[in-house]
Amino acid sequence: MNRLEFARAEYRALKERLKAEDPELDDETLADTVEGLTDLHEIIAAILRSALTDEALATGLKERIGQMQERQERLSERATQRRQIARRAMADAEIRTITAPDLIASLRPGSRGLMVIDEAAIPQPYWEPRPPRLNRQALLGELRQGSLVPGVMLSNPEPVLSIRTK
Repeated sequence: MNRLEFARAEYRALKERLKAEDPELDDETLADTVEGLTDLHEIIAAILRSALTDEALATGLKERIGQMQERQERLSERATQRRQIARRAMADAEIRTITAPDLIASLRPGSRGLMVIDEAAIPQPYWEPRPPRLNRQALLGELRQGSLVPGVMLSNPEPVLSIRTK
């Protein structure tokens, strides 16, 4: 049994025993007494501190990943521009192949690409039907306003843990 499970079991057992010995003990006094006799509160606080640390690291990583993605996009754009410069220079100078110790570059005719001029004129067989997608936000809004929508309902609320740091 891990430390948290042991402390939780000890907390429950102690609380039940104190309540059985003194049934008139008010809830606040009972809670304060059990808290003083066990370390469950400290264990949970340590777990929450660890969660806060993990959240801070995740936030930092998200920021760093965003910066690295921006850098990757800049490098990709720069590489594309440099390839276009080299392609134009080779085409203008009518150079078909460049052989260097570390690379071979060749210029060849490209394939024709699609240009859409008038979408309305395109026949139906070329259009792809899209499957319907459930708008969960709209459904949730309707249900919260009291509407009855077949096939859906609101779930029972789960307790929400709020942690404030000083």
